[in-house]
Amino acid sequence: MCLAVPGKVIEVEGDDPLLRSARVSFSGVIKEVSLACAPEAQLGDYVLVHVGLAISVIDQQEAEETFRYLKQMGELDDLEEETASP
Repeated sequence: MCLAVPGKVIEVEGDDPLLRSARVSFSGVIKEVSLACAPEAQLGDYVLVHVGLAISVIDQQEAEETFRYLKQMGELDDLEEETASP
């Protein structure tokens, strides 16, 4: 099963729509993400990310709902463990 995870854009780099990237926070875990498929993403937006690629911009409510579903499925356990480790 393929899974896209919501994250919050905390920093955007670059001007070229095909080369823009962002630092995205996933419950405190920060990852570098390509914005090539979601060039409209801006600082503070929530994006759905699949394999390091933001595939769409979503609203905060949808992001929170997705996090609830992932939590219920136990899919966020690894992410929370990674965040908690020193």
